[in-house]
Amino acid sequence: MSRKIRYELRYDGATPGQVYEMLSTPEFREAVCEYQRFPRRTVAITPSGTGMTVKVDQYRPSKEVPSFAKKLVGDELNIVQDEVWSAPDRATLSVGMPGKPGEMKGTITVVGDDTGTTETVKVEAKVSIPLIGGKIEGFIGDMLLRALKAENKVGRTWLAEHPAV
Repeated sequence: MSRKIRYELRYDGATPGQVYEMLSTPEFREAVCEYQRFPRRTVAITPSGTGMTVKVDQYRPSKEVPSFAKKLVGDELNIVQDEVWSAPDRATLSVGMPGKPGEMKGTITVVGDDTGTTETVKVEAKVSIPLIGGKIEGFIGDMLLRALKAENKVGRTWLAEHPAV
């Protein structure tokens, strides 16, 4: 069993180039982590051909983890997000918790239109644990949706404060 998630992050008035530039800025990634209350994190962005690789390794206390998953996670939640951008308009995405069962894999696309840009994230969350795997998939899927909403909010503010040059 798995849970499929599709979420659109809309940036009115922004070009795809502006959105890609924002996503390639370590300070933006740090701001998203800060907004989500990850006190410990490392952000690494490396240009690669016409794209880039992004790794965000983030930690915070696991207070919000439901009791059925608490034993699995422990006292601290460690989430690692890896993006491989083959071009400024598309990437593969992998999100996981090192040493824990389960993963999220998917894609990111960035498409512009006459009024702005939409970043679309599609992932499949899969946890292979009998009996509680589906519950954990739901929990990590909900966590991802909250993270994407946070990224979108921070992104809209970021683009307003960093207009195109």
